[in-house]
Amino acid sequence: MKLKDSLLELLGRDPIKPVKEDISAPAQVIHKLHREDKSRITQIRAELAHKAAHDAPQKWRRRRWAVLIVVNLLFVLSYWLDIQMLEGALTGSRFVGFHMADLNSALQVMLAFKEVVINLLIGIVTVALMWWLLGGRTFCSWVCPYHLLAEWAEILHLKLADKKLVKDHPFDRRTRTAFWLVFALLALVTGYTVFETISPVGILSRALIYGPGVALAWVATLLLFEIFYSRRAWCRYACPIGLTYGLVGSTSPLVVTHKLENCFHEGECRKVCLVPHVLDTVIKGRAKDVQTEIGADCTRCGRCVDACPTQSLTFKFKGIGKHL
Repeated sequence: MKLKDSLLELLGRDPIKPVKEDISAPAQVIHKLHREDKSRITQIRAELAHKAAHDAPQKWRRRRWAVLIVVNLLFVLSYWLDIQMLEGALTGSRFVGFHMADLNSALQVMLAFKEVVINLLIGIVTVALMWWLLGGRTFCSWVCPYHLLAEWAEILHLKLADKKLVKDHPFDRRTRTAFWLVFALLALVTGYTVFETISPVGILSRALIYGPGVALAWVATLLLFEIFYSRRAWCRYACPIGLTYGLVGSTSPLVVTHKLENCFHEGECRKVCLVPHVLDTVIKGRAKDVQTEIGADCTRCGRCVDACPTQSLTFKFKGIGKHL
């Protein structure tokens, strides 16, 4: 995917269906073969029947949940055991004395206080480099404590939806960009980091480390809203943190790659994707090239990689070419 399209989709633009001129000649050949392959429907039905009879693999989800829990427990244990190896919370911390700062929180602080402190700058550079290497919105799915709770809430939402007890109400994805601008402007004008007072990431991180507070009621409200009204509403339509990390990771060497030749276009990956618009390329006739990099809004959660029956979606480091 071109960087411009990737960033525009991150900011909220819907994927644009490509015209024939946008699709490379090799990709057009494969699209034609897929359309003419009479056995394809039979293969898809066989694959869906197999899936119905067997639980889908959860390799990447288990890895991700383990990493997320361990990272957050490190903060908790370091505080309660007074190890002083990892001090602070996710919004700002020191690891063996080396400063680290959440990029969105750091931006809020700089806008509010209108100055750049050297320790904050060190923390920004360190964290930005790390998340650039990992790419996309990796922070969201691999570290953010709210993301884990929202994923559990999503599981409950889907079960209720299957029973016709709830219905998803999606919003315009551009609202996240609007919120990013509003909170940045509020910090600049008021001199106060307004977003940090309502950020479920910071609230949960501090609650885990220092103990619960009344702010957890706000987190519970968000989760209930996602369970009964709008699936993953905060992460998809509101949270400016995801937008910030998506921008930083937009040129990362670590990508999820779609291989057109292997793809059945049966859509199983989009069903499990946390941000399904990034997988527009897997829809029949949409892939512009033989191999397509999934865009900057991808959380690198790995659920599509697990769900794909033909290994059409894989992790890859650009320049190395070795699949994980």
